[in-house]
Amino acid sequence: MSHPSHPAHTGQDKGAQLRLVAWETTRNCNLSCRHCRASATCGPYAGELDTEHSLQLLDQIAQVGKPIIILTGGEPLLRPDIFEIATHGTKLGLRMVMAPNGTLITEETARRMAESGIQRISISIDGADKQSHDAFRGVEGAFEGALRGARLAKKAGIDFQINTTVTQVNMDQVPQILELAESIGAVAHHIFLLVPTGRGKDMADQAISADDYETTLNWFYDRQKVTSLQLKATCAPQYYRVLRQRAKKDNISISFQTHGLDAVTRGCLGGISFCFISHVGVVQPCGFLELNCGDVTKETFPHIWKNSAIFNDLRDFGKLKGKCGRCEFKRVCGGCRARAFEATGDYLEEEPLCAYEP
Repeated sequence: MSHPSHPAHTGQDKGAQLRLVAWETTRNCNLSCRHCRASATCGPYAGELDTEHSLQLLDQIAQVGKPIIILTGGEPLLRPDIFEIATHGTKLGLRMVMAPNGTLITEETARRMAESGIQRISISIDGADKQSHDAFRGVEGAFEGALRGARLAKKAGIDFQINTTVTQVNMDQVPQILELAESIGAVAHHIFLLVPTGRGKDMADQAISADDYETTLNWFYDRQKVTSLQLKATCAPQYYRVLRQRAKKDNISISFQTHGLDAVTRGCLGGISFCFISHVGVVQPCGFLELNCGDVTKETFPHIWKNSAIFNDLRDFGKLKGKCGRCEFKRVCGGCRARAFEATGDYLEEEPLCAYEP
């Protein structure tokens, strides 16, 4: 079975190769989504990085590697300088992508996205129809707006993927959402398992159970064989265990794609090959794990990436506790560190939403 190289067992090493950065360019948003990590709403928010500091940040990231940069929010299109930022990143050789909600995309913004080098956008669809999606997103018209945005992006030559956050409410709609994604010309469908932080805490009782989680991930594995879309499970590290268990059972070799926008490398990437930068410049392992690993307004990004004590903990799989520490899949899964922290206050503890017994 082919698999990518994983970070070495201990400490800081060459394995901690930066592949992906999600940067919350603004917390300002025109929607009010029920699961929002940032509890984002109409701003303005104080302390957001200005244009000059934003361009400097990209310069510093480029010193560490050439990762994919996800310009996210809030709603990134509410930043007047977002295309200047995207253009600068493109010139540095960074792969620039964007996560708008779709509702603000016009022919003009789609054209400017293409011109600034945005290689793909992700648009979230969390319900198979208008009623369920709009209820989830907190604004009437969000569904129509998302579909219109996807059409306009496609017309401008920009690939788009559909992201879906899976909860008890929409779990049974995921097959229809995948069909919808296929029918509107998406290149990929990424599912996210709810991590109850921010406004998502109010939905904690709607998070799916460990057994439903397992069922969903197995269903997703089966879909790989019958869809032309790239499928990826995010905030669902157990998928990488399921992949290996099922491949072994089916006696097939998995070819792991280790680069690109649908890269399948390992489960939890937080602090290992991925990090999140908040709207005020605080670096975190991911958007759901709100631990301050450094502040780009006070120290350089390369210094934070190499020296953060939390990042170095996360890169050492020998430090994982409970059944995650004992698990033979810890190098490919690692458990969701944000869920562990939310449940126990310790980011190295076992993942609470896992049915597997090592």
